[in-house]
Amino acid sequence: MDDVAKLANVHPATVSRALNVRTQNKVSRETLERVMRAVEELDYRPNTMARSLASARSSTIGVVIGDLAVPLFAHMIRGIDDATSAAGYTALIVNTDNDIERERRHLHTLEERRVDGLIVTTSTLNDTDDPHRFSRVAPVVNLLRSSGDPQVGQVISNDAMGMTQIIDHLLELGHRRIALVAGPPQVSTSLARLRGYRNAMMENGLDIDQNLIVTIDHIDTAQGRKAAAHLLDNTDATAIVGFNDMVTFGVMQEMRARGRECPRDISVVGYSDVPAAELVAPALTTVAVNHYEMGVEAAKMMMDLLDKPDSYVPRSVELPVHLVVRETTGTVAPAGIRPVQ
Repeated sequence: MDDVAKLANVHPATVSRALNVRTQNKVSRETLERVMRAVEELDYRPNTMARSLASARSSTIGVVIGDLAVPLFAHMIRGIDDATSAAGYTALIVNTDNDIERERRHLHTLEERRVDGLIVTTSTLNDTDDPHRFSRVAPVVNLLRSSGDPQVGQVISNDAMGMTQIIDHLLELGHRRIALVAGPPQVSTSLARLRGYRNAMMENGLDIDQNLIVTIDHIDTAQGRKAAAHLLDNTDATAIVGFNDMVTFGVMQEMRARGRECPRDISVVGYSDVPAAELVAPALTTVAVNHYEMGVEAAKMMMDLLDKPDSYVPRSVELPVHLVVRETTGTVAPAGIRPVQ
């Protein structure tokens, strides 16, 4: 840094400010260009470890993901990485596979690396597995899911809006027996979507039939198939709404296995709009969630928390969603053309 300062004819502290995204605005454009030319000429690379020791900041944000195989997380991570990079931070991503012991090991590693903050996608309601394990590592922002703690900021989607749009769409097509494959009750998005389903049905004058609601234990296609089997065997549902697209793909698999066509026999709706939703046949009607923007907002919230701790107030940011109508929804099929089970 001294060499860069000497070549650029500035003080070393000016070089430090010029190389830090968060303080570059304190350096004039002409000085910044002079420093950058010196950096390039000398092929200088800042010692980030030394900088973190001096400032007690690592300029890294830990991102805790439940399952990297789920497509929506790729868009969230891109949003987080774009926003943190622009602010001079680096995102460190860990995958827990929704396993608490693996999560603890990763949290220990993130703590050793002295991350400045944590963006967490695995929070659950009434967490029985030490709910303070995240905040002991670093300040926390919840993404996608809520922990129910008002002292923790969160970025979520407007699930009430999404379920209202789904029910309104199905009612317009003539459906009245609308089933829901609800997610695990400890997951905040499950409760929000269940609440949205109930409210939308009641607002349209329809009674809630508990037989049309099946709650799954965990989130995967196998659970979707199991729930669909129960609904097909025991109810007269004309439409099935899945907790998310992965679960809904399981519903569609079970229907195909039974020779039931969608939407001829039963309409199906998902939630999330993962890339595969428009690639499956028939293409899935689903609620689109802007996961990239959710990642950006979570990163911005974290930057506010870290850079303005005295004025930071935890808040809930709820992003809008919209229904994407494709091929899996149609008018109620006449009973006569449904195959006999």
